[in-house]
Amino acid sequence: MIPRYSRDAMSAIWSPENKYRKWLDIEILACEAMAEKGEIPQSALNNVKEKAAFNVSRIEEIEKTTKHDVIAFLTSVVERVGEDGRFIHKGLTSSDVLDTSLAVLLREASDILIDDLRRLLEVLKNKAMLHRNTLMMGRSHGIHAEPITFGLKMALWYQEMERNLTRMMRAKETISYGKISGAVGTFSFIDPSVEDYVCRKLDLKPAPVSSQIVQRDRHAEYFTTLAIIASSIDKFSQEIRLLQRTEVREVEEFFSPGQKGSSAMPHKRNPVLSENLSGLARLMRSYALASLEDVALWHERDISHSSVERVIAPDATILLDFMLNRLAEMVDKLVVYPERMLTNLNMTRGVIFSQMVLLRLVDKGMSRENAYATVQKNAMQSWTEDKDFKQLLLEDVEVVSYLNAEEINDVFKIENFLRHTDLIFHRVFG
Repeated sequence: MIPRYSRDAMSAIWSPENKYRKWLDIEILACEAMAEKGEIPQSALNNVKEKAAFNVSRIEEIEKTTKHDVIAFLTSVVERVGEDGRFIHKGLTSSDVLDTSLAVLLREASDILIDDLRRLLEVLKNKAMLHRNTLMMGRSHGIHAEPITFGLKMALWYQEMERNLTRMMRAKETISYGKISGAVGTFSFIDPSVEDYVCRKLDLKPAPVSSQIVQRDRHAEYFTTLAIIASSIDKFSQEIRLLQRTEVREVEEFFSPGQKGSSAMPHKRNPVLSENLSGLARLMRSYALASLEDVALWHERDISHSSVERVIAPDATILLDFMLNRLAEMVDKLVVYPERMLTNLNMTRGVIFSQMVLLRLVDKGMSRENAYATVQKNAMQSWTEDKDFKQLLLEDVEVVSYLNAEEINDVFKIENFLRHTDLIFHRVFG
């Protein structure tokens, strides 16, 4: 991933040095397991552990000739170990190292993403509590529906991200499987106890059955989970963009001193962070699609998945780490305009109370069909003639034959919509 969308801790996981360190750890652990079984002399193991090391530049130099990164790595290590290097990689195939190390790297990446999600959840909870009773207009199809609070919107985002945290933790477990089972997964020249030992030391589980590789449905689930999280981020970002439009202007991204919005128009304050996140979510969804394409490989394995994973494993995890942190900061600093929310809520002259009027008329004995027609007639007149909806109802002979003025006034109380806010908050936050 390009530096612009990268954070140091996550990027370090995918550095060549960290990758090759994991490879070497696996090779040494396999040697330890074989030494315990007497398949490798203890003196050879001691020599391997003392001298085994790698040099990234040397690996790259060797790979120019071998055209095989694992062989280049092994050659580099054996150069340092000497004669006892013959015991390294005994009975293993390249994918034993590659797939097991990939599981370790994805686990490390998962831990960062889980921490990111927990931080975001805390920010969303704080914002929800702060605006628990901040009235705003709820919209369906982009049109005014009924009132909500901005805190309820934040509670909804919180609960969605809580589900994403559960998904991420489950994805981490799904990916936490290694294999040290040889060329086609049958342990032809290696004892299954070696796999058990290596996986246990790396906090992985052995794949119950494998071919040359760990099956890629696991990886598809992992990257699809990342894409779902990114799609939630996209959803939240789009909402901020919609609410920041000049015609609405109920919330606004923080605009820092010295920030500029346009090279041509000095007045512009654009939702650039939200737009950025929506764009990056498109990339994340493409990575999920690529991982799904990797599931169907030839027979016991082909290498078509390898080039894909070299790109999507670092890019997807680095990018989601960036996105989660950007969203957390953006929500934390989000500027909320309660007065504008109230202005927008009142702009439709009371028609947002239409369902409440409908139900009150039905309660009083009017048929639902007739009540709907009566309320809609007055609502449409309010829309087209810009008249006060309540006043039209008070002047409607049929309406006042069921509801007196006091009862009509009682309908037009905003608190009627939000009497269960505390219950919803209790469901979400306990």
